Amino acid sequence: MHIMEGYLPLTWCIIWFVISFIVVAFGLYQIKKIVDETPESKALLAVSGAFMFILSSLKLPSVTGSCSHPCGNGLGAALFGPAVTAVLATIVLLFQALLLAHGGLTTLGANIFSMGIVGPLAAWLVYKGLTKANISSTIAIFFAAFLGDLLTYVATSCQLALAFPGPGILMKFLTIFAVTQIPLAIGEGILTVIIWDRLKAYKPKLLDKLGALAPNEA
Repeated sequence: MHIMEGYLPLTWCIIWFVISFIVVAFGLYQIKKIVDETPESKALLAVSGAFMFILSSLKLPSVTGSCSHPCGNGLGAALFGPAVTAVLATIVLLFQALLLAHGGLTTLGANIFSMGIVGPLAAWLVYKGLTKANISSTIAIFFAAFLGDLLTYVATSCQLALAFPGPGILMKFLTIFAVTQIPLAIGEGILTVIIWDRLKAYKPKLLDKLGALAPNEA
C-alpha cells in the first residue's frame, strides 16, 4: 500500500501529513508514558516495529502507484494501541522510503495514515472488542492482524480514489487490491498468531501488565 513518491497531488499530501502528525505526536507522548511505567516493554516495542518493517518490505506489484504486501500493524496495535503503532509505522515508512525506494517522502503522511493509523485502529478495536468478550487472545489477534491489514488497503484505495476521482474508481481500486490482499491478510494473521503464542508463553506477565490479554487470561 506504499503510495510512491510524487504520485499524489500536493494538496492531498499536505492533508495527510497534518492528520498523521497529530496522531504521531500523541503516540510519542504515549510511548514515553508506557516506557516510564513499564521499562521492560522497550524490547517489545522494538520487536513490534521490526515485525512491521520486515512484513511491509515484502512488496508485490499491485495497481499503478502502489503495491501489495503484509503490514504487520496488528501486533503493535494489540500490544500498545493505535497511536503508538503510528509512531512505529512512521519510523518504518521513513526508513523504507529512504533506503528501499519503497513509498516516498511526499506521500509519507498518506502512507502513515493508512498503515499507521487506519489499519492499527481497526486492529485495536477488533482485538479489544473480542478480548473483552472473553474470546481467546489468540483468536482475537488473528482477526486483529487480518482486518488491520485489509483495512489498510481499504484506506489506501480511498486515498487514491479521492486524489483521482472518477466514475466507479473506488470500486476499481478496492477490487484490484482485494485480489492480492485477502490471502496476504490471512497469512499475516496466521504468522501473528504464532508470534503471539510465543509471547504468551515467554512474557505473560508483561502482556498482562500492558493490558493485552483477555480478562480470563490475565
